Amino acid sequence: MPAEGFLDTRGKQWLAIGLCDRCKRKFPIGELWSDRNNPALKVCKAYLDDVDPWCLPARSGEQIALRYPRPDDALS
Repeated sequence: MPAEGFLDTRGKQWLAIGLCDRCKRKFPIGELWSDRNNPALKVCKAYLDDVDPWCLPARSGEQIALRYPRPDDALS
């Protein structure tokens, strides 16, 4: 059994260790993910956020027009 503070990297795709940018714990580099709201952060699964809807572009407005608009000129 590995000693405290060491990671078992046997059988992993890459032999590298990275730090989670949120909890600062060590993980094999293959277990760190780009954050969905800030892709520059590499975080573990426990701190992986959902996409923040406020960061998405605004929806396009609806095209609302009156069917029979009031004329600007007098009728009589």
